[in-house]
Amino acid sequence: MNQNPGAPIETRRSAFHVKRPFAVCLVFALLAGCAPAQARPAAERTLFAMDTVMTLRLYEGGDEGLLDGAEARVRELEGLWSVTDENSEISALNRDGGARLSPDTAALLGSALELCGRTGGALDISVYPVLRAWGFTTGDYAVPDDQTLAALLPLVDCTQVSLEGNRASLPPGMELDLGSVAKGYTGDALAGYLKENGAASALLDLGGNIQAVGAKPDGSPWRVAIRDPAGEGSVGVVAVTDQAVVTSGGYERYFEEDGVRYWHILDPETGKPARNGLASVTVVGESGLVCDALSTALFVMGREEALEHWRQYRDFEAVFVADDGSVTITAGLEGRFTLADQSRSLTIAQA
Repeated sequence: MNQNPGAPIETRRSAFHVKRPFAVCLVFALLAGCAPAQARPAAERTLFAMDTVMTLRLYEGGDEGLLDGAEARVRELEGLWSVTDENSEISALNRDGGARLSPDTAALLGSALELCGRTGGALDISVYPVLRAWGFTTGDYAVPDDQTLAALLPLVDCTQVSLEGNRASLPPGMELDLGSVAKGYTGDALAGYLKENGAASALLDLGGNIQAVGAKPDGSPWRVAIRDPAGEGSVGVVAVTDQAVVTSGGYERYFEEDGVRYWHILDPETGKPARNGLASVTVVGESGLVCDALSTALFVMGREEALEHWRQYRDFEAVFVADDGSVTITAGLEGRFTLADQSRSLTIAQA
């Protein structure tokens, strides 16, 4: 989740470290630009958490005190899930091979495993050792040789994760990273907290994951811009009310070697960057957790398989930007998505 328009996010990987903090500012700049005469927020909070900049804006039904509680909730969840914090529950699970989990961690892990199964492994939260081999967890980038990947790939199989109640265990050598779902869960948790405490209108940018609470104060939908993966500016704008918008793209985190670009969105089957003709995938839906997970998985699947997944489940909508700049949207976004450049090719996929 994560750049300017629309929130490009992470994809088939996981981890708080996969997004670049500066992207968030660009997202909100575009959001503001897409909402002429938008009311000023009644309260606003910017914080650095989960390795990114987050901005929480309340428009109706809340104040700074409510944001204090929201920030505390973010810090609490970060402390449970950060793979780089040796005191986190996920670090303990990775280190010891087994751990008792808090209700939040058990709930997130259970949902993540379900989504891994639903996507046929296009999402796999056990890809962490491979990410580390590429240097995406440390910044020490390198292209691992085939022998290294062959040794690591047997550890990438989240079907081997055991979760019984609040007790989780892993096979020897396996390590998990919940970053591909963590911000989605956090967005859902914050939206629920704000609504329970009287907030009627809010916009949350969790490092590029956009979570809309209600509508704008005037009752109109929020307008969220989706970044153009090929450069600055946006591909288009999607109108949402009380929904999440999450984008994943290969431009979010990458390095180049010998003229080849390698990005952090890895295909768990090969351990290499997923290359299937897509430049970015944006997922729109009621559940921030599902949107977060699917933004990764659909990118790995490629457009045609991703569209079949949409036709099967129909609990989300999506925008696909291809390497050639063409755009495909699912039918549920017709009338809600507007191209920034009307000369760009647009296809509306039908069920």
